This record gives sequence, C-alpha cells and structure tokens, in this order.
Amino acid sequence: MEQVMLAPAEGLTEVEAEARRRRGEANTAVQGGSRSYGEILRTNVFSFFNLILFVIGAALLALERYSDALISVGLGLINAVISAAQEIRAKRKLDRLQLLDRTGVVVIRDGQEKEIAPDRVVRGDVLRVRPGDQIVVDGPLLDGGRLEADESLLTGESDPVVKHPGDELRSGSLCVAGDGHQQARDVGAHSYAGRLTAEARRSTTDKTPLQRRIEFIVRLVMALTALMSGAIIAQAAIEGFSVLRVVQITAVLSGLVPYGLFFLIALAYTAGAVRIARHGALVQQVNAVESVSNVDVVCTDKTGTLTTGQLTLEEIVPLGGHEYGEVSAALGSVAHNATTPNLTALALVAALPGDPWEVRDEVPFSSSLRWSGLVADEGTWVLGAPDALAHRLRTPVPAAEVTERTGLGLRVLLLARAEESGLRDDEGHPDLPMLIPVALVALADELRDEVVETVQRFHAEGVSLKVLSGDDPRTVAAIARRAGIDAEEPVPGAALDDLDDAALDAVVAKTAVFGRVAPEHKERIVRSLRRQGRYVAMIGDGVNDARALKQAHIGVAMRSGSAVTKDVADIVLVEDSFAALPPAQQEGRKIINGIGISLYVFLARVVSQGLVILTVTMLGLGFPYSPTQVGLTMFTVGVPTVFLTFWAKPTRPDPDMLRNLVRFVVPASVVTATFGAMVYTALYEMIVKGFSSGRRTPHEIISEFESYTGLTYGIDADFTTASATILAQTGLSTFFCFASFGLILFLAPRSKAFAAWTTPTGDTRPALLVLGLCVTFSAILCVPVFWQYFGLIGPSRPVFFVVLPALLLWYGTLTIVLRVRLFDRLLGLENFSDREHDHR
Repeated sequence: MEQVMLAPAEGLTEVEAEARRRRGEANTAVQGGSRSYGEILRTNVFSFFNLILFVIGAALLALERYSDALISVGLGLINAVISAAQEIRAKRKLDRLQLLDRTGVVVIRDGQEKEIAPDRVVRGDVLRVRPGDQIVVDGPLLDGGRLEADESLLTGESDPVVKHPGDELRSGSLCVAGDGHQQARDVGAHSYAGRLTAEARRSTTDKTPLQRRIEFIVRLVMALTALMSGAIIAQAAIEGFSVLRVVQITAVLSGLVPYGLFFLIALAYTAGAVRIARHGALVQQVNAVESVSNVDVVCTDKTGTLTTGQLTLEEIVPLGGHEYGEVSAALGSVAHNATTPNLTALALVAALPGDPWEVRDEVPFSSSLRWSGLVADEGTWVLGAPDALAHRLRTPVPAAEVTERTGLGLRVLLLARAEESGLRDDEGHPDLPMLIPVALVALADELRDEVVETVQRFHAEGVSLKVLSGDDPRTVAAIARRAGIDAEEPVPGAALDDLDDAALDAVVAKTAVFGRVAPEHKERIVRSLRRQGRYVAMIGDGVNDARALKQAHIGVAMRSGSAVTKDVADIVLVEDSFAALPPAQQEGRKIINGIGISLYVFLARVVSQGLVILTVTMLGLGFPYSPTQVGLTMFTVGVPTVFLTFWAKPTRPDPDMLRNLVRFVVPASVVTATFGAMVYTALYEMIVKGFSSGRRTPHEIISEFESYTGLTYGIDADFTTASATILAQTGLSTFFCFASFGLILFLAPRSKAFAAWTTPTGDTRPALLVLGLCVTFSAILCVPVFWQYFGLIGPSRPVFFVVLPALLLWYGTLTIVLRVRLFDRLLGLENFSDREHDHR
C-alpha cells in the first residue's frame, strides 16, 4: 500500500472518504472466524456415530418397535444436544470478541474536526488523538504532536511509551498524555488489533488425551462390530430370518458401541466444573476439567498474576548524612501533597505519614521526564529515577547501592532537594535545577498473598513454572525468585527472534524467565513446549496473552483481565488468584480417574457381550440378546460408573491407561464371556431337551411373553426353540448384570477378598453401591412390568440353579487369572512398559 502523508489540518473530504469506504478500505470490525450455527448442528447431530443409530432407529420405527428405537438412538441424541449446545455457546462468545472500543473518534473531514464511529474511519483519514482516547487504527503520529501511549494491553510492558512525530501508533493502545494527529494507514482486519482479534476468535479447542483415547476405542469397537455384524447378518439371511429379526440383530450389535461413555464424560465434566468453581475457577470449556489435571508446565505473566500490580515501600536509605526521620517525613509529605498521584505516590502514602504543604508549583511524573517535583514553603523536592537526575546532582549517588537493589527486582528512586526554588525554565517547561541527594527509595512489586504457597504446591506436584513478561528480564527474574521460582539466567524476547525451532526448544527447556517478550514470543514459547511433549497451561490477563492462551492446551485468564483474554480462556480465575489452580487440578484428577474406572467396566461389558454373541451364533443356538435387553447396560454400567466417577481419588492420571485396559479387559472379558456362554447354552439345552420347571410348560412361557411384549417369532414359530431362547436370554442377562456389579468390586476393592487387580481402597461406598444394585436388579426380576419391558421372564428356578453356581465359579476363576497375571504372560505384557521406556 502507498503511504499518503497529509498535513494534520487537511485530512480527507467526505467524497474521498465515501469512495474509499466503497473500495473496502473502512475500519470495519473483524467478522467470521468460527463455524456457522448450521455447520455446528449438522456436524454434531449427523456425526458418523449418530448416523448409524438413526438408520437403525428409522428401521425399527417403520416396524413399530418403538421402545427398541428409543434405546438405539436416545444416547446419540443426548450427546449431540450436549456437544452442539457447548459449541454454540462458545461460538456466541467468540463472535462477540472485539479488542477495540466502539466509542466515537475525532477525524478531520473537509478541514473540520468531526466525531464518527470507529468503523466509519477509512484508510488515509487523519485522526485527532487526545488523552484517554484509544487508538483504533495503525499509522504514524504526524508532525506537530508528541504523546505517550500505554501499550500494556498489547505488549504487557507497564510503562507508557513516548511517541514522536513519525513513530508508529498501534491500534489497541491508549493515549495517556499529550495531543496529536495520526494518519490511518492500516484499518480493519489489516490493523494490529484486527489481526489479534481474528486470531482470538479462531476456534482452536484441543481434544484432551482421554477424549482421544475414548474416540480411538469407540472407533475400534465400531470397526470390530461392523465386521461381526456383516458375518452374523449374512448367516441370518442364509437361515431365512425375517426383516424385523435382521433389524433387531443390527440394533443389538450397534448397541455394543459404548456411546454411553460420551454421555458419562459430558456429565462428569459438568459436575467437575461445578466443583472446581467452588475453588474460584470458572470453567468455560468443559474438557478443561480434564486438561487441568494433565498440566505439567504453567506459563504465567508477571503483573496481575504473580504480583498485584501495586507497589510497596521496601526500604529508605538516607544519603549525605541526613537522618532517617527527617528523610521519611519529607518523603511522606511529598507523596501526600501530590495532586496527581501515581503508583509510586500511592505506595508511599500507604506506608508513610505526611504533613499538608502549601504547594506553589508541581511537575507531575511522566515517562518522558522520569521524575516529578513539588515547590512549597518547605523547599523544592524532586523524586525520580537516579539516572534521570544524575546530571543535575551536586554529589553522585553510590552506584553499588542502586545496582544491588535493582538486582533484587526493586524499583529504585532518588529523593533530592533543589538548591533554588523553581522547576521550570523561562518558557514554563519542566527543567531540573541543581539537586542535593537526600535518600534512595526502594519499592517492590507486591506479590499476591498466596503466590509462594501456590508455587510450592506446583513444585510438589511436579509442575514447572515459566514466567513470560513484557517487563525488564532482570526485574522479572528477581520477582520470580521472591515467588520461589528458579530463575537462573533470564532471556530477553529479542534473543529468540533468530532462533530456529530446535534452538528455541533448547532455550525454552532450560529457561524459567523471559522478559521483554511480545505476543509472538509468548506464542512461540508455548508452541515449543508443546513440541517437547509438555502439557501447557498459560495464565494471562492482557490481550498480549490471548494468542498464547489459544496455543496452550489450557488457557487461564484473570477475572480482572481484558474481555478478549477472558472470552478465549478455558478457565477464568474469578478471584484473580492462580492459587485456585492446584485445587482445580486435584478435582480434575478425581474426575479423570473416575472416568478411567468407568472405562474398564464399559469395555469389559462390551467385549464380553461381543464374545458371547459370536460364540452363541456359531453354536447355532439363536441370538442371545434383544435390543431391550441391551438397554440393561445403562443400569448395570451407566448408573454405577456415575458414582464411581465422583468417588475416585485425586491421584495422577495413569500414563499407561491403554496398556492397563488391555491387561484387565482381556482376561475379564474372556472369563465373563466363557461363563456367560455356558449359562446361555445350559439353559437353552434344558428347554430344547424337554426340561420343565413343573410350573409352566414351554407353550405357556412363550404365550405369556408374547401377550406382554409382542415377541416377533410369529404364530408359526417353534415354541420350544422360542421358549428356550427366552429362558437362555434371561439367564444370560441375569449373569451379566451380577458379573458387571462384581467387576466394580475388583476395580475398587474394599478388602483383600476382591483385591486381585489392585490394592484395597478401604472405601465402603463401592461395596454398598454393588449391594444396592444387586437388590435393585433382583427387584426388577420380580416386578412383571420391568422384566416384561426388558424382554425377560420372571423368577425361574432353572435360572437360579444355573446362574448362582456360574457366578461363584466366575469369581474364583477371575480372581486366579488376575492374581497370577495369566493373560499378561500369554500376551507378553508383563514387561511391555519397561521395554517401551528403554525404547524412549
């Protein structure tokens, strides 16, 4: 783009401005960056998982199997609603993001000053910039003006920056002093604020490790289920099964896919978010509940995170033979009589008393002067940076005294007294007279009360901390040391500019403190940590932190931070204290460990059912389940896993989860499926060979079942085979339900009796839960409306005499198999982790 330099008083005409607006050169707000509502609904409702369920559900509805259809698609719809609602909420927040205020700005049009909305500014406009105005476009400061800009929102550097004619003014900064005109060169999406806003609004939610693992497991189960479905349906077609029977078989097989895990995770995340909020951390992305539990490195800003942003008086060092009492009284009075107090004056007022003076003249502090002064009857006093006053001092200040305190991260000022009255030259501009040093004043950035304890807790949990700040590296390093963070040699952001990825990774790995860093540096540092396999949390409060927050696995914002930062963050610290993170991490670990236990139970049940289906089908003994019987999984697995999730302990997440899943699920599934197939076969053969309980004949059993459930074998079906199937299915479902309850005792054993897989927990709640579930399921078998709904028969002696011994044998066999690690030896898993470690 060509740069048009105009005199400040000239500006554009309205005609020129309108022409440029039509050419798309207006300062319009950044749009887009997130998916549309239609895309969100389409991808969540019509996901690959849900499409399979919808097809089966439609077929069952066409065949008037309403309860089967509801069970087949219910969880899929619930998951879609939860996911879509969460993403729509995030989209609405992202779309509202704007870095710039939308208050009016003053431009020069047709030679006259005119106030317009920021989005009406066009490229080439000349804007009037006054104290308190936000800069809304990028461009140079024109001749005839000088001002000070607060760029802390963009860079994190707290001191205002002096701008001279020709210097760049960046959108998003704030004019704090001076007056001038700016030319609009880069507007809208091309401006610095526009680019930051676009980056912040781009949705980049990461999937957590647990989400990726479960998605992999579900896809694997789906692939195996699809292969099994093809074989069984082909066999059904050869044997002449009806269309309804084929659809029912397909519904049963699709029910093996553990869709309930997604619902369980959503429920656990939501409950975890509520519990974490009690510690002062507001969760905005539900998967942040898990992410915070995996964090092993925390990157944080300094101001507003480690420090309060306030100063405290640390030390007063009298010079030149002055007495401490005399010096402290004068310093306190200077601070108390300042009419425009800054952070330094406020800190002195809080620490020292002061007498009222009759002030005749005052020079307020400014970043360009780096000093302030008062003229009163009690004398002319100046307070400023030692190097700014050095050229007017009668006697030099001991450099070692200043250097020593600066190295400790303290802000050192010099109090001096003028030999003559007056702080201005003949034209009224501020001018220093000759000065006599009175005292050095050391001020400290105030650490937050809980910072040291929180840093210690992080270190105890193996979490490292890195400080990324826009302030001077030496100052940042000194504050980090006060907080308990190991800060050996700080690195300035400029030193990172020419490093390639490998060199950057080496620097980031060994460095704890980075100073004078720009937003781009913070983003690169976070990316470097991710490349090194670290799980990164980024804490910030300014817009300069927004890009790094989005690159981190989990972004954390302060409540008092900028609106952009809070809206892109996964977690907001509502008390402005990162002391809320360690408790949040503990809550997250409880949730994740609970979901891990639930995953064991889910997969053991799914794999066991799949093996039984294959075994029974190959034996030619019919099909072992109906769709309504698969619905028992919600009761036998879904309900207990919710409780287990909330009762878990906050230990570190299992790094070998997939390996341990194999080690438990394989033996548990094989043993459970073996005894389940034996139960089914035994009961089936009893009926086929003429076994009768003495109370009901096979004809009575099937007739009663048809009258309640409309069984689909038809009036010409073989009643003996049909009754055998019903009785066998009842026995199999009964065995599987009680065995699923028993698996909970193996995974969370209270005593050594069930501690074949893990050590006893001493927690009685899982055992009481299992007892309650057993009683509840026994009641279901005794209440006609329930056992009829699930396609079972009521209490039956054949079922009791077969299932009870099978459960006792199942418990003994599984205990032995788990204790001796039989399948570990067969699969070669006993040393798998060690070999994997050696390979790494």
